[in-house]
Amino acid sequence: RQITSKHFCRIASLLIAMSAKYTGKEFEDLKKGGGGGETLVKVGLFVFFIFTRAIHPTIIDASKSVDETTGKKYFEYGKMTVVLGETVVTIIVAQLMALAAGVPVWRSIWAPKPMKVFSMIGFIYALGDYLEMASMGALGGAAYQILLQSKLVVTALMMWGIKGTRQTSLQWNILFLVMLSMCVYMIGTSGDSSSGGGGIPIMGVFNVLLKVSVSCLCAVLSDKYMKDFKSEPIYVQLVQFKCAWFVTILALTFIDGQTWQNGFFTGWNQVTLGVLTSFTVKGWSTLYLLAILDSVLKNIGEAMAV
Repeated sequence: RQITSKHFCRIASLLIAMSAKYTGKEFEDLKKGGGGGETLVKVGLFVFFIFTRAIHPTIIDASKSVDETTGKKYFEYGKMTVVLGETVVTIIVAQLMALAAGVPVWRSIWAPKPMKVFSMIGFIYALGDYLEMASMGALGGAAYQILLQSKLVVTALMMWGIKGTRQTSLQWNILFLVMLSMCVYMIGTSGDSSSGGGGIPIMGVFNVLLKVSVSCLCAVLSDKYMKDFKSEPIYVQLVQFKCAWFVTILALTFIDGQTWQNGFFTGWNQVTLGVLTSFTVKGWSTLYLLAILDSVLKNIGEAMAV
């Protein structure tokens, strides 16, 4: 049942993505660029994004330890330590790239107008990272990926409420089929040991749904404002995102009851470094995709990554 439900969700998600009306603007800039080389780079970025999104939950799930008494999986390291570490790595690397391009480029990072905009979005992104780690603590990687597809429903409702874009009857039917498939999947895997206790982890599901809402909002805002400030290099925008991102995550580490109480690097090992790397690569590839392509292709890529 698990394999059947998972594959059905993948097919349904792709059908929704492909059933959106094609306007020709999605790849408009490809026609203006430098020919096949630029197109190949963008296709390569899209494929790389799918790959990173596919393995990210798997790496997080692999970093869990198993309680020998209960058999329940848990994070031996502080959940927020890898997220905080990723923001530090990105801020340092992106600033070095800006300095390599020249001091005036580095100074442009602190321009008030874009800094205010990207700081606001970075704050919301940080909440999304917190929800991601909270939900992965209760769910397995496969369950997390399946539930993440509910962003197709959230996106459809946002488009209807904000932009007035209505879905066709076929699209709504497929959306409901995806939701039913996710319910079947969760029921079929409710006895899995990774859920820890033999029941459906309600808080884990709730955190995923909140993560979905945050992810959809951030994707739309990033898509819009990274293009509005397209005169800035993407690595400059990354620092502007990550400053508020870092401050928010740092504040959350003081209330999670684990990060500083147990020691920041307690429980870290080679797999934890893999999680840190995965967060860093995922963050850079996501924001580059939103800057160069758009949020529609981001959702399609995440659907294909299941």
